[in-house]
Amino acid sequence: MTEDQTAQTPTRRYDPDRRQRIIDACLTIIAERGVAGTSHRVVAAAAGVPLGSMTYHFAGMGDLLHQAFDQFARASAARFVGRLRAAKSAEGAREAIVAYVEGDLFATPRDLGLTLELYTLAARDPAYRDITELWMTASRAELKRFFDPATSRMLDALIEGLALHRALGGDAGDDARRDIREAVRRIAQA
Repeated sequence: MTEDQTAQTPTRRYDPDRRQRIIDACLTIIAERGVAGTSHRVVAAAAGVPLGSMTYHFAGMGDLLHQAFDQFARASAARFVGRLRAAKSAEGAREAIVAYVEGDLFATPRDLGLTLELYTLAARDPAYRDITELWMTASRAELKRFFDPATSRMLDALIEGLALHRALGGDAGDDARRDIREAVRRIAQA
């Protein structure tokens, strides 16, 4: 190879964070446009990567969506588990649930939108149910440290239902906070 040929040969850029940037961009696009508005081309542009990187790192759009939602669900479950692990009593667990709902679950419109998109996708496509199952299993396991299995399921359903309610225009503010606290108290019989 001559010196001129070497100068014209493009070199591969080392980019160890590319895959993660793609996942992060995918989650951002889903939050903004929904799953239906998410495509390889749109995600690649948002991540600032060549379109070919999409197929290099992911087997297809389904694989990208699965990995992105899996990452989001694991992070959400970890926040919930972290709050409950800090609780030392059933009363502390009730307070942790309220804090999670008020502070984590509804913290940003982005997270709320991603949660709803995941629910919708998992409801329509069983290939994504392992993600929602992981989330529910983690939250129920922590709830069962303080509450019986039936109460744990009810509290888990309350949390999920509150997310839907808020996303569909449910109340916010002091009245909503009181209602959340009262619902948790009634279900947990305290």
